[in-house]
Amino acid sequence: MELQVIQSKIYEIRGSRVMLDFDLAKLYSTETSLLKRAVRRNMERFPEDFMFQLTNEETQNWKSQIVTSNSIKMGIRRNPYAFTELGVAMLSSVLNSKTAIQINMSIMRVFVVIRHQILTPPKNELHE
Repeated sequence: MELQVIQSKIYEIRGSRVMLDFDLAKLYSTETSLLKRAVRRNMERFPEDFMFQLTNEETQNWKSQIVTSNSIKMGIRRNPYAFTELGVAMLSSVLNSKTAIQINMSIMRVFVVIRHQILTPPKNELHE
């Protein structure tokens, strides 16, 4: 999977980089309802630092920020769940499919790239 596609699905909400349930379901080639059902069956694996549900206000703010993108369906009926890097890693254990494992490896690589970009200051070039 192309890392840029995954990177475009990572948002900053509540000061954390997260991926939303419907984006993850699409990446895993499953329905959002099936992903949520697997999570609900294993809620003890998803404390708040792994996953949280967006508030009405957060959902509205998120929608207003991405309104220019036609690729995102705006008819969301319920506030989506947001998964942090830790939550995404946990998803592979509850979904337990080869696709989920492969996609999760790609997602983890993207989170590492983002963290590296943040922690590595740009190099100053000296011009003589």
